[in-house]
Amino acid sequence: MKTYGPALQKYLVRFLFAFWMFSLTGVLIFRFVPVFVTPLMGLRLVQGVLANQWVGIRHDWVPLDEISPAVIGAVLKAEDYRFYDHFGFDFEAIKKAYRYNQTHKQKKGASTITQQTAKNVFLWPSRSWLRKGFESYFTVLIELVWPKDRILEVYLNVIELGPGVYGVEAASQKYFRRSAKRLTHAQAALIAAVLPNPQKLRIESPSRYVLNRQRRILNRVAPVVSKSAEASLLDFFDLKFEDEE
Repeated sequence: MKTYGPALQKYLVRFLFAFWMFSLTGVLIFRFVPVFVTPLMGLRLVQGVLANQWVGIRHDWVPLDEISPAVIGAVLKAEDYRFYDHFGFDFEAIKKAYRYNQTHKQKKGASTITQQTAKNVFLWPSRSWLRKGFESYFTVLIELVWPKDRILEVYLNVIELGPGVYGVEAASQKYFRRSAKRLTHAQAALIAAVLPNPQKLRIESPSRYVLNRQRRILNRVAPVVSKSAEASLLDFFDLKFEDEE
């Protein structure tokens, strides 16, 4: 009787090797090359066309030193204040989210900036375990290949911040008529305040929830901006923040 086990195993090994090479190549390329288009941008474009609502893609890539330290501080505080201390996964935040979700209907996530970057650049938005598995894989790969500043730079340039708006530079130009480098602390905190759900939470017409979140972020971020982004970041990371919950 003919067995297909060895043949299937051979093809599986080839497939896994090809996937590893393909994914590693993509991560290596984006270590140096700006990310101009992501799967999420394409998906939102198609969704808009199907809904007869043209949103387009507004995306302007800028290096990290062209983004205000106020934005960097606000986003880190709002999304992942242990970003420079973990290797892609914040296990303390995961434990807190798990305990919270046991007693609340509205679920709370614990994705780090690296995880969100992996999802935004290489994957698709969904809550499936399959996508989470790929997200974990790319998170580890990104942490191994990219320095932390590069992860932050890519994240700030590809995050969704409104219908057809991606990255803090595009959002700054659209909503505040200025570059991301010239954003004030209040404007930076408003951008950070909508990150949990940029499809529902709006920068141009903030709800009471967004304004309250903006105020909390402002109250916890250092109010002084240094002349250089590097000095500002060093000052920022010297601060010790507690969880909002």
